[in-house]
Amino acid sequence: MKKIKLIWSILFFAGILFVTTLATSATDRTVSEKQLPTNSLITESLEQSNPVDFTHAAERSVNSVVHVKTKYKVPVQQGFDSFSDPLFEFFFGRPQNPRRYDDPQEQPGGAGSGVILSHDGYIVTNNHVIDKASSIEVTLNDKRTFKAEVIGSDPTTDIALLKIEATDLIPMPFGNSDELKIGEWVLAVGNPFNLTSTVTAGIVSAKARNINILSAELKIESFIQTDAAVNPGNSGGALVNTKGELMGINTAIASQTGQFVGYSFAIPVSIVKKVVDDLREFGVVQRAVLGIHSRDINDEFAKEKRLTTLEGVYVADVMENGAAKMAGIKAEDIIITIERVKIKSMAELQEQIGRYRPGNIIHIGVLRNGKELDFQVELRNRSGNTNVVKAVNLDILGAKFKPISNNTKYKFGINGGLEVVSVEKSGRFAKAGVQKGYILIKANKMIINSEEDLTEAFQQVKYGDDEERVLLLAGAYPNGQVVYYAVDVNE
Repeated sequence: MKKIKLIWSILFFAGILFVTTLATSATDRTVSEKQLPTNSLITESLEQSNPVDFTHAAERSVNSVVHVKTKYKVPVQQGFDSFSDPLFEFFFGRPQNPRRYDDPQEQPGGAGSGVILSHDGYIVTNNHVIDKASSIEVTLNDKRTFKAEVIGSDPTTDIALLKIEATDLIPMPFGNSDELKIGEWVLAVGNPFNLTSTVTAGIVSAKARNINILSAELKIESFIQTDAAVNPGNSGGALVNTKGELMGINTAIASQTGQFVGYSFAIPVSIVKKVVDDLREFGVVQRAVLGIHSRDINDEFAKEKRLTTLEGVYVADVMENGAAKMAGIKAEDIIITIERVKIKSMAELQEQIGRYRPGNIIHIGVLRNGKELDFQVELRNRSGNTNVVKAVNLDILGAKFKPISNNTKYKFGINGGLEVVSVEKSGRFAKAGVQKGYILIKANKMIINSEEDLTEAFQQVKYGDDEERVLLLAGAYPNGQVVYYAVDVNE
């Protein structure tokens, strides 16, 4: 009997233990099920972790990007004009054809990329890709080749507009570079190392970068910085978003070797579109200026001037008859908005002003003595008016130029200038008395480092308000004689 009771006791406790184990297992399973995501959450998580698909953007872009090749005329010399070395003639004899050929011959130049803007053949590229080229050849992605004409160029933004005779091209749609975000995926499409239709990917690393790479005196640098691989030959190519829309024109890399090492830079399409429209309509950019001397604000400068903000652009001075002064903006003001867009740096200021033409009226917000003010400003050109500027050709001056050598820079203690290498007898330089060899340093108080600078000075005089349209030159001859000239630019 005792054995039977013992057996029942063992079975009773075993049953309790079994039930408890089942209950605990069910509870744990319920908790685990609550902690696990549902099937829809798992699917959503997997979708978010999938890589971005670039195939659509790449397919949409490659047919709108072209290969740009250039040629340059290089003077060559063959034969001899005279033979004053008897030792040469003793050993080698007198040449049978003692002639000298100074006619320049075309030689292959650089190569870059371009972006098709219209069905009828307008193409945008970098100014430095085609600068001073004697001929330009454009090859499409389908291997067709065309000769290209330069409609206009702008060293200030490093943009040039080309035209080819074609009617069935595939233009790339413009996007909105203002909407680009840091960290957003982008593609660089171009022809690096003459490798046609190359696509690389990266993210937007920064916006409104000023890297001081353009050589023009009045330059606009507000680059989109990316880590998409860009190499020689990519210049003038497209920076596109994942929709295949044009976000910018690739123009530079940050490298000591000339090849990609991590960062590349593109001109925002907001600037490109305005420049291209101007070049297409006028042949030259209608550039608006505020008429101020300004600087960025850093912590040290803010403490020195006792400023209450590190954002905006500090107005150091305003120019007489400039747009800013006429509107009421003063020195020591801080520009904080342009057309309600916040301004944090001079690069952003340049980018915003670069979208407008002289005569456009915009709203500029400034901070003055801690108080926000709004000004309505009518923008002007560098001549201080709103006149339309047209393209000019320096050939009407009747002279040819070349940059001065390093020895000449050292001799005169200057950083730049243009040497007059020839003067036509009936040209305007000749009428003013300018002679071959003249080192042109300034024109109308503007420092001249290139033909583009001289063109800018010429345009200011020709389309300015002064009735006497005279180009005042300052420079010297190789013997050190300093000479000033007044060149009449009236037709």
